[in-house]
Amino acid sequence: QVQLVESGGGLVQPGGSLGLSCVASGSSFRLYAMAWYRQAPGKQREMVATITSSSDTVYADSVKGRFTISRDNAKNTVYLQMNSLKPEDTAVYYCKTARMVGGSLYNYWGQGTQVTVSS
Repeated sequence: QVQLVESGGGLVQPGGSLGLSCVASGSSFRLYAMAWYRQAPGKQREMVATITSSSDTVYADSVKGRFTISRDNAKNTVYLQMNSLKPEDTAVYYCKTARMVGGSLYNYWGQGTQVTVSS
């Protein structure tokens, strides 16, 4: 069982910046990839950024060059730095990871944190 707790959401003006954090429970954080997803009202949840155990990163086209995902294995924490925010970035942002347990893959999600980009 993995618990994920996000923080850092809020209201920001277009063009502004915001940083999100996600703390994971457990001792094997460094071994697994972490990801940020988001879900806007009326839309499907979508992947925003992923970071592997070796810190390779993948970004959605819509956030490339504006968002940066990073991790601190000593703190069991993954970060999402969001710059040049746009109104279309408004969504609930979720932290996600996965674990293999008994041959089955289990996904774990945080509770989500609201990001609102508006003037």
